[in-house]
Amino acid sequence: MDLLLSKLLDSVVQIAIFSAIPVLWWLVINKRKENIFKWIGLKKVEIFNFKVVLYIAIGVIGILSIGILLLHLTRDMETATSEFAGLGYKGLPAAMIFAFLGTGLPEEIFFRGFLLKRISNKFGLLAGILIQGILFGLIHGILFISIMGIIKTLMIIIFTGTVGCFIGYVNEKKAQGSIIVSWIIHGLANTFSSIISLFLLI
Repeated sequence: MDLLLSKLLDSVVQIAIFSAIPVLWWLVINKRKENIFKWIGLKKVEIFNFKVVLYIAIGVIGILSIGILLLHLTRDMETATSEFAGLGYKGLPAAMIFAFLGTGLPEEIFFRGFLLKRISNKFGLLAGILIQGILFGLIHGILFISIMGIIKTLMIIIFTGTVGCFIGYVNEKKAQGSIIVSWIIHGLANTFSSIISLFLLI
């Protein structure tokens, strides 16, 4: 129960931190033009058809397949899911809150909801997808450079950067600008990482 409450509180803090810049930007630049939820893409997907489901499936399967390799590389290191190690089923609710609310939602708000859309508006969709993807990869990889070395860190940066580009493309081209799809993919991928730790599978 303590871990569950801790993850809920952590999630509120993470959402607040990652939303601070987008909210301030919206207040200064866009307040009167459209509501903030639509502006960052936190809106329902109007046409949720087979193609959208297919992209979600491809995204999750692809991320999980390559993710297993990266989890293997970081198995002896302290990571975001280390606190779930060996907890089994009793840690699953806290792990899912971490996956969907503590990391998935705040990161999607900032990277795909704010950065991608603002850069795309200024420099075009390709630039938006690439820049936010590179930054997404760097943020996830740079933390490991001192303990993993350059090669393994580059692998993490390239992997997470590619994921960021893929889900950014899916949001903008297949999900009418909604970040809900990338939030689902992101949350499921993080849940998988947590399950690996919960049941000590690697």
